Amino acid sequence: MARVSLIEEKDHPELAELIGKIRAGRRGALINVYKLLLHSPPLAAIWLDFVSTARFKTELDGRLREIVIVRVAHLNRTTYVFKQHVPQLSAPEGLSDAECDALADWQSAASFSARERAALAYTDAMTRDIAVPDAVFEALRPHFHERQIVELSVLIGLYNMHTRVFTALGIDPEPHHR
Repeated sequence: MARVSLIEEKDHPELAELIGKIRAGRRGALINVYKLLLHSPPLAAIWLDFVSTARFKTELDGRLREIVIVRVAHLNRTTYVFKQHVPQLSAPEGLSDAECDALADWQSAASFSARERAALAYTDAMTRDIAVPDAVFEALRPHFHERQIVELSVLIGLYNMHTRVFTALGIDPEPHHR
């Protein structure tokens, strides 16, 4: 159960413009994360912009983005992010439910490419240890140019922030997800 009440649209007509922007950026939905963040409208607005930029205005392909996001959800034991992305967001990017489940122990899975494995090792290091070993970082270079490494780093950091905020606030998954 969420530790902070959810802002309901009908109770806050003063937030109509921002809620409209959120709905437009979230496939028409006002999901629980925004219902929590709307306690601070400026944070809700910047969160939407940041997430939209990190996910849709980078050179990272959708499959890789979803692999990283789902892996961070596994590492940080954040059901909300996992259920928000699997399968609704991951499947259209070519990531099967079985692959999403395999991300819990990706090193034992055969379905990830060398590029994806380099990104996963980097995700693990950034999430678990924060300080990334040189060898893990250097393993990215054959697969990603510098802009993509920056974008990957920000995506991993962003979803680590997500999972920590959602866990601390006890956010509930939307009822219609897996």
